[in-house]
Amino acid sequence: HLSFFSGFGPFRQYLVNSSWEAVKELSKRGLGENIDLRIMQLPVAYQKAKEQVCKIWTTLQPLLTVHVGLASSATALIILEQCGKNKGYQERDACGFHPEGACCVLDGPEKIESTINMKTLWKNTSVEGIDIILSRDAGRYICDYTYYTSLYYGNGRAAFIHVPPLSESVTAEFLGKALQTIILAMLEQCGEQRE
Repeated sequence: HLSFFSGFGPFRQYLVNSSWEAVKELSKRGLGENIDLRIMQLPVAYQKAKEQVCKIWTTLQPLLTVHVGLASSATALIILEQCGKNKGYQERDACGFHPEGACCVLDGPEKIESTINMKTLWKNTSVEGIDIILSRDAGRYICDYTYYTSLYYGNGRAAFIHVPPLSESVTAEFLGKALQTIILAMLEQCGEQRE
């Protein structure tokens, strides 16, 4: 089974984006021999990120795509995002643009829920040394935009995880291990849905 993972490149003061560092670390660790794990760094640019996400779904058609983003406001939290929102994208990206009509997909639904039940995941998954919380608002910037686009093209088979910035206690290795734990639980859910 192919699973696809993305993190984001540098933006604002974050010259090293913890989301990409965590995804690279996850890639080193792997998810077991049945999972073909592919990774990609997405730019912090609406249009370019959207093009890459469309390409993932049209050419690779993965079982699951998990996007990982940096939540600069979170200090020691991993945030599981349940849904992506279509409208409200006013903030300019790293290239100085924002999407036409401030939305992801013209005439798309207002929001799209992931087929992964994040509430179940949140209740049943724990990672030592960090809190995991549930969210229904991924923030109306590139993260939320990418998530909605992926949910739209992937018929809900996408997930989004926000990770905190890197620090002494939150290292790339630590985040990679945390992602591995969370994503194995997600893949278990995917397997149950298929049966």
